[in-house]
Amino acid sequence: MGERIGYSLNAPGAYAEQRLLGINEAIKLPRSISDEQAAAVLLKGLTAWCLVRQTFRVKRGHVVLLPAAAGGVGLIVSQWAHALGARVIGVVSRADKATIARRHGCKQVLVGYENLAERVRQHTQGKGVDVVYDGVGKDTFIAALDCLKPRGLMVTFGNASGAVPPIAPLELMRRGSLFLTRPTSGDYLVSPAIRRKAAQELFTMIKNRKIRVHIGQRFALKDAAQAHEALESRRTLGSTVLLP
Repeated sequence: MGERIGYSLNAPGAYAEQRLLGINEAIKLPRSISDEQAAAVLLKGLTAWCLVRQTFRVKRGHVVLLPAAAGGVGLIVSQWAHALGARVIGVVSRADKATIARRHGCKQVLVGYENLAERVRQHTQGKGVDVVYDGVGKDTFIAALDCLKPRGLMVTFGNASGAVPPIAPLELMRRGSLFLTRPTSGDYLVSPAIRRKAAQELFTMIKNRKIRVHIGQRFALKDAAQAHEALESRRTLGSTVLLP
């Protein structure tokens, strides 16, 4: 009794004062993780684990392209990939976001998405990157594909700008026999044991200061609508938490 837990579910209900949760869905929080840190990082951190540890296992020497590098998932992915020895090229929409991205693992940060492939290749001696982790979606998809080296992997995991339109497989061939995947964490965190393992890796990275949890803004729960408006208009930095 009295243990602190967190969870990562796609089902609605997180804004309720009380909620029933199956024991297999609960993730015990260590004392080294505060309530606010858990709220800010658990879902995003487990998503990042799926991306860098499963979808494409980042290793030393890899070059990673990360659109929306100053977002909640982006800041965690960049730090985790950097800790694994990768070189991370982040892309952000504004100069103030570039400063935060650099402080959280990005070796280079590009501001704006114009001529993205050309600028990325300038930073990679014309080779391109090994993997793209793209949570933006429609607005960046084709440009990000053009940033990959031959046989590179495009990981499109979010739709912040809208869903990616259908693409012909021939387009992947023309760009160098590329690979394309659209993962969801539910297909990776498929059992309580795997969820606990992923959470433990995440908590260890935070404890060892390999990942710093950046809470960019806080809203009272009664102001949840304002929080959603800020998220939708891309005015946020890092994670957003709602406080009772």
